[in-house]
Amino acid sequence: MKQNETLLKSLLNGNGHKPNVHNHSHDELGDEHILTALNTPIREDAFQLDDDLKIELIEKHFEQIMHVLGLDLTDDSLKGTPHRVAKMYVKEIFGGLNPENKPAMTLFDNHYQYSQMLVEKNITFYSTCEHHFVPIFGKAHIAYFSSGKVIGLSKLNRIVQYFSKRPQVQERLTNQIGEELKKALGTEDVAVVMDAYHLCVASRGVQDTNSSTVTAFFSGKFQNESVKAEFLKYLEMKTAN
Repeated sequence: MKQNETLLKSLLNGNGHKPNVHNHSHDELGDEHILTALNTPIREDAFQLDDDLKIELIEKHFEQIMHVLGLDLTDDSLKGTPHRVAKMYVKEIFGGLNPENKPAMTLFDNHYQYSQMLVEKNITFYSTCEHHFVPIFGKAHIAYFSSGKVIGLSKLNRIVQYFSKRPQVQERLTNQIGEELKKALGTEDVAVVMDAYHLCVASRGVQDTNSSTVTAFFSGKFQNESVKAEFLKYLEMKTAN
């Protein structure tokens, strides 16, 4: 309890963890799209506070941000915004930070003896750029070869959603999904392609609203050029009506 009180006091006073200072400016790091590691950088004490307390703390801090920006928090339209933002951060768009929200993966015997490539296309995902905290959104495409087991199709979507719901860099997000699928499916034969728009590019900085970013993960059989080409050909096919 005393440890939690110390952590809470530290967070309220703004004296929590401080990042290391590098020689590069913060703007340069963000615009250069730096990827530091495969794992999302989460502190060891990240889950010592429950969700309700996190919402309360974020609400207080976001209220201060709005105050500094000069917004009138007595206005009927704005006075509930700090709480709404805090709840959205904890319960929705950053829910993938908490390992308790990781979807359970249940595999089934491949009774159909389906041995060909299985492809799940056009999985819509929304994530958040960890450099500017603005949205990343797009489509994910997944494929795998069964190792004797299959997984419910909706679970593929849930894996994408889980890793998307945290501050991300698209390269890391793609690799995290690929590695998790390998582990969950018990096979090396996994492919992931993600095509996304970044509002840190579209709404600020260079302000390019047309470009998208494509990242890929190919493992096992998908490192074979003919298998990879087959998968990419499926992505060009029109989606069923």
